[in-house]
Amino acid sequence: MLSTAKRVSNRIIGNPEQTVTTISTETYLKGLVKDPRHEVRKLYTFLLCSIQISFSDFGWISRYNWGWLTGDLIAGLTVGMVLVPQGMSYAQLATLPPQYGLYSSFVGVLVYCFFATSKDVSIGPVAVMSLTVAQIILAIDSKYPGKWDGPLIATTLAFVCGFIVLGIGLLRLGWLVEFIPTPAVSGFMTGSAINIVAGQVPGLMGITGFDTRAATYKVIINTLKGLPGTTLDAAWGLTGLFALYAIRITCDQLSRRYPRRTRLFFFISVIRNAFVVIVLTIAAWLYCRDHKTASGKYPIKILQTVPAGFQNVGAPVINSELVNALAPHIPVATIILLLEHIAIAKSFGRVNGYKINPNQELIAIGVTNTVGTLFHAYPATGSFSRSALKSKSGVRTPLGGVVTAMVVLVALYGLTPAFYWIPNAGLSAVIIHAVADLVASPSQAYSYWRVSPLEFIIWLAAVLVTVFSSIENGIYTSIAASFALLLVRVAHPRGYFIGKVTLTHDSKESREVFVPLRKDGVTNQYVKVDLPAPGVIVYRFEESYLYPNCSLVNSIIVDYVKENMRRGIDFSAIQLADRPWNDPGPTRGNSQASEAANLERPVLHAVVLDFSGVSHIDTTAVQALIDTRNEVQRWANHPVEFHFATILSPWIRRALVAAGFGIGSPAVEFSSEIAPVVPYRGGRREKWWDDASNSGLEDIEAHSDSLPPTSGTVPIVPIETPFFHFDLTSAVRAAEAGVEKPGERAETPPVKYI
Repeated sequence: MLSTAKRVSNRIIGNPEQTVTTISTETYLKGLVKDPRHEVRKLYTFLLCSIQISFSDFGWISRYNWGWLTGDLIAGLTVGMVLVPQGMSYAQLATLPPQYGLYSSFVGVLVYCFFATSKDVSIGPVAVMSLTVAQIILAIDSKYPGKWDGPLIATTLAFVCGFIVLGIGLLRLGWLVEFIPTPAVSGFMTGSAINIVAGQVPGLMGITGFDTRAATYKVIINTLKGLPGTTLDAAWGLTGLFALYAIRITCDQLSRRYPRRTRLFFFISVIRNAFVVIVLTIAAWLYCRDHKTASGKYPIKILQTVPAGFQNVGAPVINSELVNALAPHIPVATIILLLEHIAIAKSFGRVNGYKINPNQELIAIGVTNTVGTLFHAYPATGSFSRSALKSKSGVRTPLGGVVTAMVVLVALYGLTPAFYWIPNAGLSAVIIHAVADLVASPSQAYSYWRVSPLEFIIWLAAVLVTVFSSIENGIYTSIAASFALLLVRVAHPRGYFIGKVTLTHDSKESREVFVPLRKDGVTNQYVKVDLPAPGVIVYRFEESYLYPNCSLVNSIIVDYVKENMRRGIDFSAIQLADRPWNDPGPTRGNSQASEAANLERPVLHAVVLDFSGVSHIDTTAVQALIDTRNEVQRWANHPVEFHFATILSPWIRRALVAAGFGIGSPAVEFSSEIAPVVPYRGGRREKWWDDASNSGLEDIEAHSDSLPPTSGTVPIVPIETPFFHFDLTSAVRAAEAGVEKPGERAETPPVKYI
């Protein structure tokens, strides 16, 4: 009774009674879960790590030694001297009071060291994020005038983006960042840097009267128009910018001239930001203290009062209406936090020989921005310039961030009176000097062109859109173009019909290799490529065989068969009324010439598919493969062998077996659809197909009794799937074996033993 029910249920679902052994979901799950108790413990650990904030790689603190302390102190102090002026400058860029830059700087370097998987990355205010914050504040203020002040908008943005990034890290979704390639990131970074430099030049020159947050090309045009209105601020701004570049260039040249003193010149170059700001501040104090107008204004723009310490530390005020207003801008801010930091962390990991954990880095960024809202900080992420400085200063562990935080804390509580006289033009010089290095060099852009011209176009599009529109549009353009390129590559895969080349060594040893029939730009174009035996076609896939590309591959193979192989139907013996409407054959006038040309072509015997580049296959692709088999067999008017070489996955083998490939059952027993969208009963079948099934004619894929394995040997490929081959050489030889006996049917390919 039970066996009858099983037989009926198998008939209902279409499960054949005699099946080939393939991988099953039960086998897969058993391999995945060897010990259920162990897997439960692993799941519990994973959930615990996801719920709790994991202090990744914090074990280095237990191994800390005094030899590391020197490097961390030097690097921390060095980065701190750069971070203080940069933090205030970037806060100005974000249209926030300068102290907010110091808040973000302190929280960034302090919190990150407890979650870091990179010793070199320095977290804090950055130029691109600051400009994005400024644009978001402007957009919110224009839509809701005077409803929320800038610091509240920036802090709320930091909280929401930080929470999102933290969630992505806890859910271990850091792999999503990998979908955005390096040229796309470099493109919008370059465009953003140009945007920032153009927007800071008016502040450097004291030019006013237009919106410096407009599109870059408009800012450049208005700046040129406003040159006659240059003010005294240019004396501080241009002098500071010239001094910054002069010190760096001089130190670089002296380092090359005196290699033994390279480290000395490096640290002299490092302190140039602090040195120039101090000198400009002293000059501003000396000049402005005696030139204050009756209305209380100074002849140049200075920072004036910077509150000491942390103001109003406590729980952030999150307004739900403000969050809703920020919703359209949250994606671009989150993307910048993700991309800039991960790109920088990976870059320094490659340079210094360690591997970062993207998920943990996202947790670090998320916690930094979420905790930063307690101190009213605005969004912070990894800084390339300060990270490079930290790495070159010889940092040994993430503890260098604690030293930098102490420097910022001292500046925040002890140096704010001196910040009063810092000229705004000097801060603009610091920003321009720091951001200019983010612009991709010509050699870097050319390298994108050399490696991948299409990705160079994406890079160029990101730059142009950012310059002529906005950073937000530049980011979306680069991401959309990258996804489009990925889809095009999947939907239009490379593939080749291949032939044979015989390689010889000392005229004794020889072996066959398979290369594309047409010139591919890789193999020597003067090498003669021999076709496979007449009637055999060999095709190599170079991508996974999936639903976006299967129809294209089907058309390529079928078209090649129709162009190069003999049609099996003699249309001269078929009445016009009996011919199919979509393939009526040659007309009466040229039927003899067409038939003569057709007879010159070889009879199709076998199709060999090289699956060495196929890592995945899906239902739609299997159906397309069945369609290919049906179409070529309809053209040849007889069964055609399908051989498969180098199947990489047991799931690919399972899918092919389900479609009737590779096994000994006659192909006529299988439906023309593996998974029809709408069930269809009946339908027309070719005459040769009916003859084959009714006469009991053995299909060409029906194999004889399997050869028993000899003592001590086993087949390298299961004998129940004789048309699945270990490598391409054995597949082609098996396909060509049947061609050598044109009067006989092809037998089962010989089984290989090891």
